[in-house]
Amino acid sequence: MPPLPGGCYCGAIRYTITLSDPASDARTSICHCGACKRFTGCNYGITTKIPRSAFVLERGRDSLRVHEAENSSGVRLHREFCGICGGSLLEFGENAGDNIYVFYGTMDDHARGQVEPKGEFFCKLRDPWMPEIEGIFHKEEIKN
Repeated sequence: MPPLPGGCYCGAIRYTITLSDPASDARTSICHCGACKRFTGCNYGITTKIPRSAFVLERGRDSLRVHEAENSSGVRLHREFCGICGGSLLEFGENAGDNIYVFYGTMDDHARGQVEPKGEFFCKLRDPWMPEIEGIFHKEEIKN
């Protein structure tokens, strides 16, 4: 499988994701929780869960910044973003194990088509004007 390249808005940070089988090695999900809405400034967050070992930072380590805080359900989240443009790159929580969650929109256009969404979380918080996406799983909430 060809690598999945991506980076921040200004291009200072570039990365590559290498997966042997994106269908089984990655899971893209849409999240409607308040923390994702607030962090992304959008009506949902969308990330792709991958093994940490599949992610290689190719350029921009000096521009990388970190923010850590508890999300709305009490889990400490680690988020990485570009210190120049502010573009978010990835996040992971205390329970992520050997996985990270790459912000879907940071992948180059051709890469995103290889890891399309498989599900939606916190659907009970989906904005009323946004339709349910057909053909993927839907969870009303996540229980700890």
